[in-house]
Amino acid sequence: MRIVSLLPSATEIVYALGLADQLVGVTFECDEPPQARRDNAVVVGGRDTSGMTPREIDDYVRGRAAAGEDLYHLEHDALRGLAPELVLTQDLCWVCAVPSATVNEALAHLGCDSEVVTLDPYSLGDVLATIEAVAGAAGVSERGAELVMSLRDRLAAVAAAVRGRACPRVAVVEWLDPPFAAGHWIPDLVTAAGGTPVAARAGKRSVPVTWDEIADARPDVVVVTPCGYHLDGAAEQAELAVAALPGVPVWAIDGDALIVRPGPRVVDGVEALAAILHPAAAAQLPDRSGAVRCVTGAVAIT
Repeated sequence: MRIVSLLPSATEIVYALGLADQLVGVTFECDEPPQARRDNAVVVGGRDTSGMTPREIDDYVRGRAAAGEDLYHLEHDALRGLAPELVLTQDLCWVCAVPSATVNEALAHLGCDSEVVTLDPYSLGDVLATIEAVAGAAGVSERGAELVMSLRDRLAAVAAAVRGRACPRVAVVEWLDPPFAAGHWIPDLVTAAGGTPVAARAGKRSVPVTWDEIADARPDVVVVTPCGYHLDGAAEQAELAVAALPGVPVWAIDGDALIVRPGPRVVDGVEALAAILHPAAAAQLPDRSGAVRCVTGAVAIT
């Protein structure tokens, strides 16, 4: 089966399922694993925002939305040449990837009868279900079930490690200027890690908030995980949270690797969060220290 992935999390799922040899097309943002863009045609492009500040990016996104313009462009000629049989896309967030309606229109225009699978997880359970959905569509349901079982086993190990410990109040900020309170599956990750999510929208779209609203939620710790950034970028932006929330421990985390992409590595994110929130239990968990950084000098939360 010839598979095209139109979002980074789907690309990660394809590789985790051992289907790399069937993947033929990805997006310009598919950087995990690193060979994804090297070994496959890039069929989705977009503006390089690496030189822009978070505020400039937010203004750009809002401006495109107000003008009714897309953030991404689908390379029709590249897609035509690939003749995909399975296309993985989403409708969850127009800022994150090409929506399914655009994909269906393009395929119809090209005369392709590919199966389009839309992945729209809103909870941690939904994320695991999307893995099984991709596996089923690709004809490897058993692999999907095995992968999900292994991820559930790891979540159970985290639960055992933090059981009986106090649950710190955790505010996750997934954009900094303006601040956005975490939504979708991210509050579930906090809960699974032995924390209590605050200033959060579990199972709902994230929305802009004020720093005062986050402070009013009385977090014991703030975790900064801006979408589209790895650890160094997250740590740099975390200084905004430090300035806005004096006295509250602030941690930066590699969001693209562990938190904001709804694929198998969100379980790595749960393990990383658990070690931040419960340092005494860290020895019982996989070492994710390379993906997190405390930016306030605080050490222990509980």
